Amino acid sequence: MDYRIEHDSMGDVRVEADKLWGAQTQRSFQNFKIGTETMPAEIVRAFGILKKAAAMANRTLQPERMTEEKCRYLCAACDEVIDGTLADQFPLVVWQTGSGTQSNMNANEVIANRANALAGKRLLHPNDDVNMSQSSNDTFPTAMHVAAVCAVTEHLLPAIDELIETMRRLERDNAGVVKSGRTHLQDATPIAFSQEISGWRGMLETARDMICDTLPHLQKLALGGTAVGTGLNCPAGFGEQAAAFISTLTGIDFESEANKFHALTAKDAMAFAHGALKALAANLLKIANDVRFLASGPRCGLGELFIPENEPGSSIMPGKVNPTQCEALTMVAVQVIGNDAAVGMAASQGNFQLNVFMPVIAYNFLQSVRLLADGIRSFNRNCAVGIRANKEKMAQNLHNSLMLVTALNPYIGYENAAKTAKKAYKENISLKEACVALGFLSPERFDEVFHPEKMIGGIDHD
Repeated sequence: MDYRIEHDSMGDVRVEADKLWGAQTQRSFQNFKIGTETMPAEIVRAFGILKKAAAMANRTLQPERMTEEKCRYLCAACDEVIDGTLADQFPLVVWQTGSGTQSNMNANEVIANRANALAGKRLLHPNDDVNMSQSSNDTFPTAMHVAAVCAVTEHLLPAIDELIETMRRLERDNAGVVKSGRTHLQDATPIAFSQEISGWRGMLETARDMICDTLPHLQKLALGGTAVGTGLNCPAGFGEQAAAFISTLTGIDFESEANKFHALTAKDAMAFAHGALKALAANLLKIANDVRFLASGPRCGLGELFIPENEPGSSIMPGKVNPTQCEALTMVAVQVIGNDAAVGMAASQGNFQLNVFMPVIAYNFLQSVRLLADGIRSFNRNCAVGIRANKEKMAQNLHNSLMLVTALNPYIGYENAAKTAKKAYKENISLKEACVALGFLSPERFDEVFHPEKMIGGIDHD
């Protein structure tokens, strides 16, 4: 193995010759052998974006220091970070310094060394040039916000929209199908299947709105606060210029956080946004459970839905098929709900001028977004699009439900209706037989007033 010697303020360090990183990255790589969780690719990409934007802002505000030549090669190297070409040059784990300093320096060193290679000379210094007008304390929270917003808008929201559209189609396809409702895991009054689906759709739409409501807070950036929020060694207007360039590079409107002291020490925006992700996870857990319970059987369960049969369900029971997509989505939901506890606790650890739990916040937040987006797409494409109503079973369950007796309340009263239901259940006879036997209605009058299909309120939501 060939090595080269890299130098930082603590002295010389040996680095593998084919690596672009420098001394500070190498020290972190050696000192934090903790777990297998490396810094998320979304954070690495966001660092490429913010370092390019910072170079462009410095070129505008202090061209004597950020020359045209330096800016050109620096931006070229950043482009390779952004497009993933240099992904293998970012080896650091999440479990490092809580400010993310070593990941900031990883970006600075890789970009400087790659830019120098492109220039064919030693043109850029990691700290003096790539990190110009910045501190790890304002770059990492900026990268975290940029990565979070991009992940949500580019991946999660489109995935939610796909599932919402599937629900809309299912509503249309099942218009007029009436089934038994259920509350407390017990039989309840009838509901249109399309109404039940509209509830699922509404849960997705509301969670989506909640997530979107959090984005303006994440679109405020800490860049320009430098070490403690004062903006030391940063030219006036840098934060605003850098945010404008980040907006151009991402196509998303970002702005400089007005109160940099808040931006550095508080991670409330991440906690708030992840709370909305948790709300989505809770809704997905409910929807997936509904689908798998309604599809349970095929003979000994509810059996009201047919769902796609994707894989054999047992290594010992031939012919068994399980609701695997539902199970995967519920596990994703549980993980996201657990992540929320970590994000919330970490967000509370802002001591004095800095929060030092940022890598774990970023890791959990981005994992949640990734899992939700992938899980929703998988559930939609491998399960939801293939959901079909078992109309025969729905009708059978509907007409066997004792809670249809509720339709008789206006004619025989609540207490007599209760007596009717209890007699029917105890003697295993129909509601009509029980009602007539008790002398509450004649057979003809019962048929006149008892119409389960009309008990859904006349509303078939679209």
